[in-house]
Amino acid sequence: FALSVRGSEGLYMVNGPPSFTESTAFQRDSGKNCKAVAFSKDGSLFTWCNGEKVNIVNVTNGELLRSFDLPKAVCLEISPKNNVLATWQAYTTAKDGTAGAPNLMLHDVKTGKCLKSFIQKKMHHWCPCWADDESICARNVNNEVHFFENNNFNTIANKLHLQKVNDFVLSPGAQPTKVAVYVPGSKGAPSFVRLYQYPNFNGPQSAIANKSFFKADKVTMLWNKKATAVLVIASTEVDKTGASYYGEQTLHYIATNGESAVVQLPKNGPIYDVVWSPNSVEFCAVYGFMPAKATVFNLKCDPVFDFGTGPRNAAFYSPHGHILVLAGFGNLRGQMEVWDVKNYKLISKPVASDSTYFAWCPDGEHIVTATCAPRLRVSNGYKIWHYTGSLLHSYEVPSNEEMWQVFWQPFLDGVFPARAVKYQAVPSELPSTETKPAQAYRPPALRNKPVTSSKLHEDEPPQNMKPPGSSDKPLSKTALKNQRKHEAKKAAKQEAKADANHEPTQPPASQHAPRSTVPAVTSGDPEVDKKIKNLKKKLKAIEQLKEQAAAGKQLEKNQLEKIQKENALLQELEDLELGL
Repeated sequence: FALSVRGSEGLYMVNGPPSFTESTAFQRDSGKNCKAVAFSKDGSLFTWCNGEKVNIVNVTNGELLRSFDLPKAVCLEISPKNNVLATWQAYTTAKDGTAGAPNLMLHDVKTGKCLKSFIQKKMHHWCPCWADDESICARNVNNEVHFFENNNFNTIANKLHLQKVNDFVLSPGAQPTKVAVYVPGSKGAPSFVRLYQYPNFNGPQSAIANKSFFKADKVTMLWNKKATAVLVIASTEVDKTGASYYGEQTLHYIATNGESAVVQLPKNGPIYDVVWSPNSVEFCAVYGFMPAKATVFNLKCDPVFDFGTGPRNAAFYSPHGHILVLAGFGNLRGQMEVWDVKNYKLISKPVASDSTYFAWCPDGEHIVTATCAPRLRVSNGYKIWHYTGSLLHSYEVPSNEEMWQVFWQPFLDGVFPARAVKYQAVPSELPSTETKPAQAYRPPALRNKPVTSSKLHEDEPPQNMKPPGSSDKPLSKTALKNQRKHEAKKAAKQEAKADANHEPTQPPASQHAPRSTVPAVTSGDPEVDKKIKNLKKKLKAIEQLKEQAAAGKQLEKNQLEKIQKENALLQELEDLELGL
């Protein structure tokens, strides 16, 4: 199998492990204008646009199958059964303002003829979606979904029309195809996701499942492999509470049997990533303010295993589902945790710093991480690892060059058999990549003194590594709700207590006076009452300053002066209260 590499050095393929040499079957395209590349789903065909033509080759022998005159193409895709090549280029209107030429083309791979062309203005969701057997193809046109059958694009076989379909996803796998559609809420009405079975689209009763929710500016819908359920990540652009600049996310579960639920996440904060296990009965979510939590849930949306907290924002199941990698890329340092899913044991903790890309190799044994432009312009290159933590191959482009994209040649399921999980690091000819962690800056005065650990927050260990005595079992949804209620009640009680105890300490003479912020015994003179209230307020402030001083806080000059006035204020208060 091969790894495709695109960058300023051109487009070429690298043979996978163990050789890592450049593939001789694929002739390197040295042009610097390669804008788009794509493999077919089974990995047998490869297509790219080099700024002059769109070419399709047979990956095994490098034979050129087709070439199309489409110099401006920037997006390419091959349909699941290799029958249709879809290309997209930016839409332009004519100079006189009349409609431009169609910019989405569908070509027959075998004959090269154009089957159909459409006007598709937005690059977002540009490509039509096919069912895996190509019996259906669908695209979103003006808020409704148009369905074509058997690649006949001249006849719309079916339409799914709701008030405003913003997005849709077809289910993977065999027939019958199911469709998940998202309709955003408007004017106080909630957003909703509905599941339909093709072609039953008539009336709201024809939906096989429905879930409505508020707080959604956009959604991501994820089908599991067996097409029995969809996970919906609903997110708002802005978090109204001001707690996060990532906006606010919620996770919903919808099954084709009509069941639906909100997935209760035990930690507040953003949802960074959600992935289905290839077994279709579990999913992993990475969520919560840093250090983020990661948890595996079952189809009842109950937690199965809690990985504790750590510096991570992404999760990747291996193709066979037996290994899970939790990683922290982007603004995190590239730490990876490789877990054996069956036994929930940690296999390795490699570090791929500055990575902008991660992908499992279809063999379920190897991983590629890469640093690509334009996300990062320096130290571009890729690394190939074994999941046991060994770095097997590393390539960095010369300093004046850039790498734009790397990705594995895909294979259909079942081509590579699942193998037993190894824990021992496989041998590698490259030296170990373990870098010494950067030491925290210490001012000169502290450099010869013993280091005191001052972590901003302690990471919570995975549930099977917690010290004995702490509760091992992740909480069920109801237990979680009850725990939250209990915590809220506890906090409210403590606040009430704190309020009651926060009165300034009064001299014994006024002991009989009721301890409340507003004196219950009034003098009948509102002026005197006002003075008493103000004095109590000042004494309370002095009490707080004294507490701060006791905690080691450096007080300002005017704050110290305030504290010195305490006795005089107490005397004044006593006189006023005795005068009642």
